[in-house]
Amino acid sequence: MRLVQVTDTHLHADPEARSRTGFPLRQLHAVLEHAQAKRPDVLLVTGDVSQDETLMSYAHAQEAFASLGCPWFWLPGNHDQPELMVEHRELNGEVDLGHWRLLLLDTRVNGQPHGELGQAKLQALAEHLEGDERPTMLVMHHPPVAIGSAWMDAIGLHDREALWQTLAAYGQVRAILCGHIHQAFASRESLAEGEVAVFGCPSTTDQFLGGSPHFAVDEASRPGYRVVDFHGDELTTWIERVDL
Repeated sequence: MRLVQVTDTHLHADPEARSRTGFPLRQLHAVLEHAQAKRPDVLLVTGDVSQDETLMSYAHAQEAFASLGCPWFWLPGNHDQPELMVEHRELNGEVDLGHWRLLLLDTRVNGQPHGELGQAKLQALAEHLEGDERPTMLVMHHPPVAIGSAWMDAIGLHDREALWQTLAAYGQVRAILCGHIHQAFASRESLAEGEVAVFGCPSTTDQFLGGSPHFAVDEASRPGYRVVDFHGDELTTWIERVDL
């Protein structure tokens, strides 16, 4: 089973709109064309699909994601409008991959750049984990760990400690995929029931400079995506970069 993650496409209604370093829709198509050669079984889009929060930006996204020719799923980021997203595609909370399952968590806080889950969503997560012991990957937009950039860490998942306290009892959670950070990232969190790997992903458009205390674009870095291969109870993952 092979999963491809793309994130932070930041599309506009205008297909020729520019970002800081390029043209988001053109870059998305280039990334997906590259990813198609990897023969993914599923595509996962981890938020900030739109930049201008328009229905047409989501129409461009739907057309692009469908071109990959495999099932695809998305969740909202802080730039997104879920009520517009669902006019094109539903927002799934769970994806069954057979031996594995994905739990898609909405960390968006209306009108704010940071993320939160809140007690109700954390309780629902615990109930989902109680009922199924299969290896599980959590998917969310905001990173649940500090990534070493002060400005980004301030707008990450604000209640991440509560998330890790919830996960402490559930050893089936093996990994977390996130978006938001516009850069490759990998770390591990040690819990009583085992380790949880946390993976960030490059954007399909502008990249952020890792380790910077203030907002900075990494103009030397290329758009990219993450590939995840599932092998029994284990997974392997890596980043692919795309020349434009």
